[in-house]
Amino acid sequence: MKRVLVLGAGYVSGPLVHYLSESAGYALVVADVDAEKARMAAEAHSRVEGRRLDLQDEAALGRAIDDADIVVSLVPYAFHPTVARLCIARRKSVVTASYASDAMKELDGAARAAGVTLLNEMGLDPGIDHMEAVRIIHGIQAAGGRVEGFTSWCGGLPAPEANTNPFGYKFSWSPIGVLLAGTNEARYRKDGLDVLVPARELFARPAAVPVEDLTVFEGYPNRNSLPYIDLYRIPETRTMLRGTLRYPGWCSTLKAMGDVGLLDRRERSLAGRTYLSFLAELAGRPGAEDVRGAVAERLGLDPADPVLERFAWLGLFDDTPLPKPQAAPLDILADLMVDRLKYAEGERDMIILQHTFEAVFPDGRRETITSSLVDYGVPGGYSSMARTVGYPAAIGVRLLCEGRIVAKGALIPTLPEIYEPVLRELNGLGIVFDERRVGA
Repeated sequence: MKRVLVLGAGYVSGPLVHYLSESAGYALVVADVDAEKARMAAEAHSRVEGRRLDLQDEAALGRAIDDADIVVSLVPYAFHPTVARLCIARRKSVVTASYASDAMKELDGAARAAGVTLLNEMGLDPGIDHMEAVRIIHGIQAAGGRVEGFTSWCGGLPAPEANTNPFGYKFSWSPIGVLLAGTNEARYRKDGLDVLVPARELFARPAAVPVEDLTVFEGYPNRNSLPYIDLYRIPETRTMLRGTLRYPGWCSTLKAMGDVGLLDRRERSLAGRTYLSFLAELAGRPGAEDVRGAVAERLGLDPADPVLERFAWLGLFDDTPLPKPQAAPLDILADLMVDRLKYAEGERDMIILQHTFEAVFPDGRRETITSSLVDYGVPGGYSSMARTVGYPAAIGVRLLCEGRIVAKGALIPTLPEIYEPVLRELNGLGIVFDERRVGA
C-alpha cells in the first residue's frame, strides 16, 4: 500500500483524491490548515484521512512526510521549496501543479543526489499544455521537420450557456491570481522579432482567436514566452507566443481598470469611503458630482461605453460604503468581482487550450497543425478546471509510485516517459485533444 500525503484541500484536490482512492494500493492523508476542509476532502472516500496541518510548523510537516511514500503539494507555490527540501532530506518524491520556480530549480542537484523526483507543472497550464506541445513537436522532428511557429492560447471560462454576465468571466480559481496576471509585462517572439509588452499595454491590442465550433475569443500574451524556445528545443522557431483567452470585452475592461488605478497593490486608508467616492479619487476628481463622467474623461471613453457599463454592473458607481477601512485597490476590486462573478449551482465551466504549429519538412512541404482541447465541467460534479489540474497530478503520482518515471531532479512533463502515459490516461478520462492538419 503506497501512502500519499496530499498537502492542501482546495478545489483541485477533489479529482486527485478521487482518482487515487479509486485505484487499488493507495492510502491517502489530506492535510490542510483548515481541519474542516481536510475532513470534507477526505469524506466519502475509502482509505483517505483528513488531518489539520500548518505548513509553517516544519517539525509537524516533517513528521507527516516521514509517514508518507510520496507527497503532493497543492498549496500556494511559495511553500513548495520548503516541502521539497524536507522531502529530499527524507528521500521522498514530490508532485506539484505549479510553475517550477527558481527556488525549486535550485534543488535539482540535491534531488538528483538523493534519488528524488520533484515533478512540477503537472496541471493544465502549466502541465497539459507542455505535454501536448512537445508530443507534436517531437513528432515533427521525428519526421525530419522543423517548427517555424508555435502559438498557444489557454483560458478557463464559463461554458457558453453559463456566460451570463457582462464580463464574460466567472472565477474558478483565485481572483487575486487572475487580476495579478494582468499586472505583468509580457515577452514573446513574432515573425523573428522579440517583442516586449509593458504591463500598462498588456490589454491594449488583444488578438482575435477563433476556436472551432465555438466563437472568436480575444487573447493577450502571458508573461514571458521566450524561455519556451529552449524548453521545447525549437531554436529555429520564428514565433513563440503563449497567451490567455477571454470572451470579447475582457481586455478593454481590464485595461481601463488598470489605467484608473484599480489594479494598484499599495494599501491606503479607505475610512469613510464608498465605492463611488473611492472611484472619484482614483480618477483624480474627489468630490465630483458626475463620477461616471469623470472616470470616462480620465479614460478617454464615452460615458455610455460598454466598459463603463461593466463598471456600473459591478457596483463601482454605487454609493455604498467600502467593506474595509484600509486595503489596496486591487483587493477591493477582487472582493467585489468574486462576489458578483460566481458560478451558479449547476453551471458548467469550460477549458480551452489551443496550440498552433507551423512546420516545414525536408521536401519543402509546409503544414499548419492545430491541436485543441475544449473540456466542460460536470454539473453537480467536478469543474473542468479542477479535473484538468487534479487529474494530471494524480497520474504523475501513480507513475512515480509504479516506477515508470525514472528521471530524477527537478522536472516538468516534457519527457516522453511522462507525457505519453499521462496523455493516454487523460484521453481515457475524456480529456481529449482534437488535432487538425492543413498542408500547403
